[in-house]
This record gives sequence, structure tokens and C-alpha cells, in this order.
Amino acid sequence: MEFCPKCGAMMLPNDGVLKCNTCGYSDELENSDAYEVSKEIKAKETVKMLGEEVDMRSTIKETCPECGHDEAYYELKQTRSADEAPTRIFTCAKCKHTWRAYH
Repeated sequence: MEFCPKCGAMMLPNDGVLKCNTCGYSDELENSDAYEVSKEIKAKETVKMLGEEVDMRSTIKETCPECGHDEAYYELKQTRSADEAPTRIFTCAKCKHTWRAYH
């Protein structure tokens, strides 16, 4: 098996020449009997989604002012100067309403 010196892709034999299908580089094939391609595999999706999506956000017991649900996602952001406390931003786990707390 030979790899392209320019891009690193696998080179395939074709009429006495090893050719890279990625960048087009080619090299003379010294012994054509040494190479045999039984099946060419095309690239497919590189990312496989397995199972269901899992929400990894932090949750807290906080009552939503819109629907009254008692669980919310939260994050901290520094919205004011560095010597002041960060702003807590909540998102209701049920209705997705967003609100802030400046504590």
C-alpha cells in the first residue's frame, strides 16, 4: 500500500501508474502485479449520532415566573465590571422562558 507524499491519501493503481484521487499526484508503478484493488470504499459521514441527545446543562431548583415549574437550567455570565458579582441566567426546563438574577 502506497500513500501520497503530498497529501497523505492512499494511492491506487491505474494502468501502470499509482495515482492519488485526492490531489492528483502520480508515480510510476514498478511492479504492477504487487498491487490489487478488490473494492474501493467511498468516504461517508465522519460523525455518527448514536442514541438520543443528552442535555448536559446544569440544573437548579428555581421556580419559573411564567409557568411555575420548579426546575431550571442556569449559567453565570460576567455582564458588569469584574469587581461585581456575575449575572445568573435561568432557563425554565419546561417552557424555556429565560430570566436573570443579579445577586
